Amino acid sequence: MPVRIQTEDFDLSKEIKELRRGDARVGAVAAFVGTVRDQNDGATVSKMTLEHYPGMTEKSLQEIIEKAQARWDIYDVLIIHRVGPLEIEDQIVLVAVTSAHRGEAFSACEYVMDYLKTLAPFWKKENTPEGERWVDARLSDDEALKKWQ
Repeated sequence: MPVRIQTEDFDLSKEIKELRRGDARVGAVAAFVGTVRDQNDGATVSKMTLEHYPGMTEKSLQEIIEKAQARWDIYDVLIIHRVGPLEIEDQIVLVAVTSAHRGEAFSACEYVMDYLKTLAPFWKKENTPEGERWVDARLSDDEALKKWQ
C-alpha cells in the first residue's frame, strides 16, 4: 500500500527496505520523517492529537502521489501518516520516494510533503500549558506549495 493512515509507529529502516525490495533499478531513495516537537508558535507543547477524514484522506494522498509520478521519473512513493494521540519526539509522517537518480527523488519527496501538509484533510490539536488548541494552516506552507504551481 503506498498510503497508510495508522495509529501505530513505523520503523523507518524497515519501511525503506520494503519500498526498494526487489527493484534493482532504484539508485536513489529520498525520505522525510516529521516528528512531534515540544514548541510551536511560541508555546510549549506537551502532546498532540491528529485527526483525519477516513476515506477522503487516503484518496487525497493517492492523488498527490499520482501527480508526483506524472511529473517526475520516479518508481514508487510511500506515505505513512499517524493519527491519534502522539507524544513529543514521536514520528508523525513518512514520505519516501524511489527513483534512478537523486534529483527526481528529492524533488518528488518535497513536492509530496508540501502538498500533503497543505491539502490533505488532517487536523492537529496541541496540548499547551494554556490548554488545548487546534493548529491553523501556516502561511509558510502555502508559500512552499506555490513553487510547484
